[in-house]
Amino acid sequence: MHFPGCGREAGGAPRSGRFANALGLRAQTGDWRLGTGTVLKVENLTKIYDGGVLALDDVSFEVEDGEFLAVIGLSGSGKSTLLRCINRLIEPTEGRITWHGVDVTAANQEELRRIRRRIGMVFQHFNLVHRSKVITNVLAGRLGYVNPALSLINRFPPSDVRMAKEKLARVGLAEKAKARADELSGGQQQRVGIARALMQNPEMILADEPVASLDPVLAHGIMKYLEDINASDNITVLCSLHFLDLVHRYADRVIALNEGKLVFQGPPSAIDDDMFKDIYGQEAERVG
Repeated sequence: MHFPGCGREAGGAPRSGRFANALGLRAQTGDWRLGTGTVLKVENLTKIYDGGVLALDDVSFEVEDGEFLAVIGLSGSGKSTLLRCINRLIEPTEGRITWHGVDVTAANQEELRRIRRRIGMVFQHFNLVHRSKVITNVLAGRLGYVNPALSLINRFPPSDVRMAKEKLARVGLAEKAKARADELSGGQQQRVGIARALMQNPEMILADEPVASLDPVLAHGIMKYLEDINASDNITVLCSLHFLDLVHRYADRVIALNEGKLVFQGPPSAIDDDMFKDIYGQEAERVG
């Protein structure tokens, strides 16, 4: 399979931050290869679940600092497995993942804890404690930084509480801090999930189907928050998505999985009808 060149093509929507600057340099030089800004490298990643189910099959790619990378493919193609292998919520079977040159796959528990501090996670089904207050759920993003004994009784420094209120304000939920999480709508709960991820001061956010449970209007709202975080804070975003309209609107670059294999990587504009069929199957039709 031929992989088109990486990065958004010249003339595409402008991007902010260092990634946009890198794109401009590559546009001038004609060099679209990933360069010294590479922060994440996945090499020959394979995951075989119990029972012999092959979820990822020899997947390799790189991610640049400040990039917004979409991961696409059918349900069951390996998208969620891929994202969860990156921070080892799922243990890879084979392969190597390096984050800022550190081998994540070989990290011990203490090293992994430090790595996970800087990699936020946003989940499809929000992963909130429904009976707890919204601000308590947001403060959970600081668990990697505080004394474990204090975290068990929800004791956080005043500075963390102030930060949690700031992150809630950023996602438009300042007035919901004391509400129970299960009193919020789906879109609001996902915004709480984003605020929780921001509490880690992350360098990268892994967003696992963050809008799959939401209607299109709410989906764009959530994606705009991720877009702003990526552009304003220069936080690298890896986001698995279903709909190509969202991919074209928000992503700098795309990787596509089919039955665990990497079948495409390149700019969204390179997904023509033939490539669409390679990714989603010969019977598939475009919805968005």
